[in-house]
Amino acid sequence: MGKMHCTAIVLAAGQGKRMGTKVHKQYLMLAGRPVLYYSLKAFEDSPVIDEVFLVTGAGEEEYCRENIVNLFQFKKVSRIMQGGAERYHSVWNGLQELEENGYVFIHDGARPFVDGKMIERAYAEVQEHKACVVGMPVKDTIKVADDSGTVETTPDRSKLWMVQTPQVFENHIVRGAYSMLMRESYINVTDDAMVVEQMLQYPIRLVYGSYENIKITTPDDLEMAEVLLKRRS
Repeated sequence: MGKMHCTAIVLAAGQGKRMGTKVHKQYLMLAGRPVLYYSLKAFEDSPVIDEVFLVTGAGEEEYCRENIVNLFQFKKVSRIMQGGAERYHSVWNGLQELEENGYVFIHDGARPFVDGKMIERAYAEVQEHKACVVGMPVKDTIKVADDSGTVETTPDRSKLWMVQTPQVFENHIVRGAYSMLMRESYINVTDDAMVVEQMLQYPIRLVYGSYENIKITTPDDLEMAEVLLKRRS
């Protein structure tokens, strides 16, 4: 069987309120280039990925087209579309434009350190299991607290992972799960895997990402990203 069509949906519609800047976090400069540049570059360079859908904030489509996609000559970005009020709305907008068959890599544009090897590991896993997410085992002990801030339980650290993106699925599985989500207005979800888990009770495989695959959320994260980029150069 030949290679299945692979689409990356890169989410760049977040406002980044915790960053405390007027510029949205995905457009902040990191080593002279927008944060969003780095994830788009990884998917552009990966032989696994056939096309990229870029989901932006309302009214930011042309800005992204001119100042990121065209400027850096990202040929695989086939569509630039408007996102929604919440992350799951933005994902749903992208999922509706997918081909019937294939795989989709859903990725946060504020995670600049996705790389080719990570994409390849996820692709190998999704071919076999149809649904997977990248992440890493937690290093710290985790406590579950009650509403008053008192420890309720301490889960077994060996079974805990911190989940990252990309999260990768067969198109029809994740689109079916999101279709159910939108019909039922069940919005208490925090990532795409949770949608598939909750709506379809479908098993999700975990794939090693990287401890460097951080999400830029606060000014400290941006400083850390600068250090990581210097280490890689």
